[in-house]
Amino acid sequence: MSEKTAVEQVLVVPTLLFHEVGHFQGFMANTEPYMKTLLDPMHTSYRPRDEMEQDPSYKQLIPYCIFMCDGQVYNYRRGTAQGEARLHSKRSVGVGGHISTLDENESEHAYIVGMRREIDEEIEIQAEYTQRLVGLINDDITEVGKVHLGIVHVFEVNKPQVSPKEASMIETGFTSPAELLEQYDQFETWSQICIDALFRDKSGGNALKGVV
Repeated sequence: MSEKTAVEQVLVVPTLLFHEVGHFQGFMANTEPYMKTLLDPMHTSYRPRDEMEQDPSYKQLIPYCIFMCDGQVYNYRRGTAQGEARLHSKRSVGVGGHISTLDENESEHAYIVGMRREIDEEIEIQAEYTQRLVGLINDDITEVGKVHLGIVHVFEVNKPQVSPKEASMIETGFTSPAELLEQYDQFETWSQICIDALFRDKSGGNALKGVV
């Protein structure tokens, strides 16, 4: 048997199941019905990532973690070393990635294990934090969005001590929501959806106030 690089198997759910729970475009704050159904092992499966990137009949489940400190939002630009070529040079407020068979664990759901692994691979956190699930992202307009479903977590760190581990994360730092809104066009679509939902408060306040 010849040596080959193992094909990454990623966690997915049928797109039709997502539609049955309730299709939406953009951001959904009511996460409970989705999480209860979409993370049920009865509905999830692991399939080859290269195939899933081209197959909109499945949604890859992606934790999308936003780090905040005193109202400031951690953000970065995706360099060319980043794996998804369709996102190169875009700015992002989200940290996270695919859940794979490597995250299977007897005591915890693979989603939680995978989220922690992705965070640990991408950034170093030298601060205490709390985290909360705040919403889901679906974007059927872009090619990337058609095959992914984002699960948004907000991490509140008590000190702005978050730094990148990956070479693909450049121009990193904490920025005010107002500045993010000013630079809105530079961000990837998922980040724009989160910025709109969490920080673009028409009344002038912080839309995330009371959520985390």
